[in-house]
Amino acid sequence: MTAPRKLDGILFDKDGTLFDFRATWDAWAADLIVELAEGDAALAAEIAAAIAFDLPNGQFMPHSPVIAGTGREAAECVAQALPGVDLDALELRMNTSAAHAPLAPAVPLSPLLAALSGRGLALGVMTNDSEMGALAHLQGAGVQDHFDFIAGFDSGFGAKPDAAPLLAFCDHMRLSPGRVAMVGDSNHDLMAGRAAGMVTIGVLTGIAGADDLAPLADVVLPNIGALPQWLDS
Repeated sequence: MTAPRKLDGILFDKDGTLFDFRATWDAWAADLIVELAEGDAALAAEIAAAIAFDLPNGQFMPHSPVIAGTGREAAECVAQALPGVDLDALELRMNTSAAHAPLAPAVPLSPLLAALSGRGLALGVMTNDSEMGALAHLQGAGVQDHFDFIAGFDSGFGAKPDAAPLLAFCDHMRLSPGRVAMVGDSNHDLMAGRAAGMVTIGVLTGIAGADDLAPLADVVLPNIGALPQWLDS
């Protein structure tokens, strides 16, 4: 598919899209498991199994529910290995830890976002991470001010794959969904984009491959740095 004649906005997923997923989250999860297990190797293995994390190789497995899930869902998975844990406290602990995770931008973000804004495009972020994590990561990368809209799963609009948070961006910016692109690295992102009536763009900086994304994507790009060329295509 070639680019539409005109897009008015682009809504980005965060993890695996703006930031390379494995370079950012594999190391964070490995450290979190060790911290929560408090030196208990058997418990560490149980936590890893609950979130489908390959502990010996230090990486998430492709089917991990944490990859596209919300912060709450990630905490619920971890809680399976921690009977009696206070779920709200665990979620807060994980969200706070995630907000300080080491970031690995998929491409140099500021010049790309400035170039897209320079085309007159409204830019937004909708992540299944917490709003606190999203703001911390975008601010830490020095790109928060490039976005007109930033929402997490707990911002009051819902979470992907529901279309509601994507449509909230359109409502906020007064845009027609058909003239907005949803850019993401997972089927959750693209399912939400399809449900919202948006153009769907898959990128390969997450864990899913091109064959995984293609059925739901209007186009699959290697990373978000390819967006300007695609828009000019």
